[in-house]
Amino acid sequence: MSKTEMNRKGWQTKTLGALATLSGRIGWKGLTAKEYTVDGPLFLSVHSLNYGDYVDFRDAFHISRQRFEESPEIVLQSGDVLICKDGAGIGKLGIVGALPFESTINSSLLLIRAGKEILPKYLYRCLSSPYFQQIVLSKLNGATTPHLYQRDITEFPIHFPSVKEQERIVAILDEAFEGIATAKANADKNLQNAQEFIDSWMQCQFTSGGKQWIRVRLGDTGASISTGPFGTMLHKADYVEDGIPLVNPMNIEGSTIVPSSKMMVSPSTKKRLESYILRKGDVVIARRGELGRCAVVTKEEEGWLCGTGSFFVRLSNRIDEHYFTALFRSRALRNVLDQNSIGTTMSNLNHGILNALELFLPPVQEQREIMARADELTAEIDRLRTNNQQRIKQLDGLKQSLLNQAFTGKL
Repeated sequence: MSKTEMNRKGWQTKTLGALATLSGRIGWKGLTAKEYTVDGPLFLSVHSLNYGDYVDFRDAFHISRQRFEESPEIVLQSGDVLICKDGAGIGKLGIVGALPFESTINSSLLLIRAGKEILPKYLYRCLSSPYFQQIVLSKLNGATTPHLYQRDITEFPIHFPSVKEQERIVAILDEAFEGIATAKANADKNLQNAQEFIDSWMQCQFTSGGKQWIRVRLGDTGASISTGPFGTMLHKADYVEDGIPLVNPMNIEGSTIVPSSKMMVSPSTKKRLESYILRKGDVVIARRGELGRCAVVTKEEEGWLCGTGSFFVRLSNRIDEHYFTALFRSRALRNVLDQNSIGTTMSNLNHGILNALELFLPPVQEQREIMARADELTAEIDRLRTNNQQRIKQLDGLKQSLLNQAFTGKL
């Protein structure tokens, strides 16, 4: 819609500087992090713009009253709009609601205070719109150090109707965005409930029992438990950029094994460490740190090496490897590991703890049936998660569309 068409509908176009006052901290005036205080006026950064529409005051720093009063032009008031003008969060916005305490801003933020012709919430919504964000991007394109200069922000054109019409637009957007937020929250809650159901179902499978279930120590099942080579067996010269990956705790992510280019050894080193070569079906267990971290070695990881921070368990035919990893990651077994782990600064496992670990096991065929059902439920969760992501993307698109309509006079 052209400017002329807007004016025919009673809209006006003025620069942001003509509609609002803009104030920023002039440098740091020598202020450093060493001057932060335990209490006193709040000192906000871009972190406060990360929690929705309204500026959030959690985790804000404090400064002395002297430092606070030296910049009265940036003392916050309810209705002020803040924008991040440099750094990683450039373009982020927030509007000040109720002030919990006297507050000011650091040099990465700019304070925008609406004048009589424009409502603070209308101004905030306008600056949040795709129209404004496109202007922000145009100012950043080609910049080696992204920065929004106050003189440029002052010249941003703002299209606005009468105050009464602004109130109508803000009310429509607030109602619509509340509905979008509720829809997002419900989608997330449904996903969370589904995941909690699977977790609860799995816990029941591990404890339900039956006539053929047995209690047995891991060391008595015929499984072999080995640890990776001690650090003295590997030297800096053994590591290469493109070689055979080592599997340490950091490489175990969820139920998968992810290699690191920084932890690889040459084929000659692998030959020297033959007894630590992993086979398909082995279970790699983190020796330290997050207890219960483990993963099954697949065909893709076969031939990799167990690292010094891990154990690898070669199970007997009495235990299905996927059932074992699910059981090992279960809440009940993690509690047992926590109670029996060693170490003061970091939890550690050893051969004795793993050998003595008591397992409650059904027959192998039943183990596999349980895991097959678990896989079906997990697939359902994955489908729900995908649908959830698509739904949220659609809701975000709707939000942007409403903002675009609102500030081009089409709402």
